[in-house]
Amino acid sequence: MAHVYLSAAHKSSGKTTISIGLCRELARLGLRVQPFKKGPDYIDPLWLAKASGRDCINLDFHTTPRDEIRAAFADNLAGADLGLIEGNVGLFDSVDLAGRNSNAELAKLLGAPVVLVLDAQGMGRGIVPLLLGYQAFDPQLRIAGVVLNKVGGTRHEGNLRQVIEHYTDVPILGAVHRDSEMQIRERHLGLMPSNEAQEADEQIERIRARVAAQVDVAELRALAQSADAAHLPRPQTPRVAQGETAVRIAIARDAAFGFYYADDLLALRRAGAALVPFSPVHDSELPAADGLLIGGGFPEYRMRELESNRGMRLAVRDFIESGGPVYAECGGLMYLCRDLRWGDERREMCGVLAVDVAMHERPQGRGYVRLSETPDFPWPAVDGASGEIAAHEFHHSAVVAVDPDWRYAYRVSRGTGIDGSHDGIVHRNLLAAYSHLRDVGGVGWTRRFVAHVRRHRR
Repeated sequence: MAHVYLSAAHKSSGKTTISIGLCRELARLGLRVQPFKKGPDYIDPLWLAKASGRDCINLDFHTTPRDEIRAAFADNLAGADLGLIEGNVGLFDSVDLAGRNSNAELAKLLGAPVVLVLDAQGMGRGIVPLLLGYQAFDPQLRIAGVVLNKVGGTRHEGNLRQVIEHYTDVPILGAVHRDSEMQIRERHLGLMPSNEAQEADEQIERIRARVAAQVDVAELRALAQSADAAHLPRPQTPRVAQGETAVRIAIARDAAFGFYYADDLLALRRAGAALVPFSPVHDSELPAADGLLIGGGFPEYRMRELESNRGMRLAVRDFIESGGPVYAECGGLMYLCRDLRWGDERREMCGVLAVDVAMHERPQGRGYVRLSETPDFPWPAVDGASGEIAAHEFHHSAVVAVDPDWRYAYRVSRGTGIDGSHDGIVHRNLLAAYSHLRDVGGVGWTRRFVAHVRRHRR
């Protein structure tokens, strides 16, 4: 079970582009590469999945107990030749004083050798105390290599190699020179998602070629083989729901909506759902379905097209008003409001919720949240589901004027949600929230939603 962990000294060091290039190059060499991403993130996993040809799995201490992380890692690594874990933020960064939720802790939990991707812009001899300090800070962590990124040129690379090789024992796996062709456009939640980028494959290929030419991929493979997999659990085959007819759930998937966790979609199928994709941007009508799932995304960047598709907006509204079961997260909630505002532009949405939602320059809700269910929570209970829910939110939009008559599914003990105290608007058989759920840590949302759809299907 070969695997390696790519981290950095700080965010925006370029570890995502290096990870994308490595995934595509390893896949080009014929390896089955299984990508993982630490923390809550939809966008980087979309790129890693497209680069590797395999769904990227998120590993997150906030939502997932450690034993479950190890089990999920082992289960998804089974059948792959190499696992590549991309970290988030910096190697030792954590809101916890002891760093218990850091990349370093996840690497140790999984027995993964760490490769540091260092932003070398403007750095010379000073890169040495940085590396030595990172090695000394946690002697139990194995920093097994470094990739120098955003290097200024051949002379800069030579200087960096000379001082690192003289003062440290950290192998240099590569030096990637600064190159505008390596950059992926960004927006307020990070990189532009690959489901929006029309030339995503061409961009990935450009990144692959540069990474392959400047990183010792053979040495990285050998490093991955040295991972400590002895303590990982044996892979398990999850059980699939038996005995009941599958329910059809139409899932919004296009350039406006695409934020779904791959393992949650798999859990929905195992719970008895047949997922039928549809596009609120392009399709004129809903497919035949028992329920709807409208995830997050960037509807604000497609607000003109969404408004122009009046047939779909009416179909979604009619489905909900006639009692159809629907779950909407973040961007999905925005789509169900009356109008979407961004600056001076105002576009009509579905009008299920008779309020406007507006985009803001700064995040209106950001980070981890903790929720507890209210008596109005609409989905049936299932065995093993947790009462308190660990989730996350990241939205630049906010409801303009909260309806005082709304019923809410959640009380918010940490986070923002709709109004700082509540999240999860309940309307007929709709649940619409800013919080993003994951079916880990006993949350069980996929089984509960499928049960909700089954109970209310027509």
